[in-house]
Amino acid sequence: MNHYFTRNYTPQLQNLMQNANISSYRELSQKARVSELQLMRLQRGLASQMRVDVLLKISQALGITLTELLTNFVPEFIKKLPEISTSTVEQEYNNLQKELEQQKQLLMQEFQHSSLQILESWLQQWPTVVEKAKQNPRLGAVKILPLLRPVEKLMEQWNVESIANVGAEVPFDPQLHQLMEGSAQKGEMVKVRYTGYKQGDKLLFRAKVSRKT
Repeated sequence: MNHYFTRNYTPQLQNLMQNANISSYRELSQKARVSELQLMRLQRGLASQMRVDVLLKISQALGITLTELLTNFVPEFIKKLPEISTSTVEQEYNNLQKELEQQKQLLMQEFQHSSLQILESWLQQWPTVVEKAKQNPRLGAVKILPLLRPVEKLMEQWNVESIANVGAEVPFDPQLHQLMEGSAQKGEMVKVRYTGYKQGDKLLFRAKVSRKT
């Protein structure tokens, strides 16, 4: 039988957990996002047979480096490796995690942008419908206004905000406003007919405006 199975590294793990203010294996499992079975393997001296990414997650949850973790659980193994080996692996893993997070954010932005393009006509026309319904409560549309709250909440989560409210009178800015007909000078007061939107600092589409009559 492999002599690793007879080893008990529970004291080492409990000591590290205490230093990290982690009170239970379940808490450590959740914080490291690994199964409790992986922690049991660590306790039994099987760290050398575990995947590097799992060991890194555990070490990060405990607030120590991969080298420190291996020194505690496979000291005879770590002595055979150059010091640069584990630190290099850890750095490469952290770099990979950052790249994956950046890709995730980029994909989310692309998804939001394509979704907003599909919703463009609705986003522009819905505030006008809402304004008309508020002005005339007898319209049947006023009854469905609360049903659109989830969509409005989603826009808030995506950091999408309107440029101006429907009916607002604002100085004309060709960067933010699209004149529905005729012409207007920059700074001339115009009235918002259909609102425009921006996401953070990015303009999605301009508000449609008309000259004051």
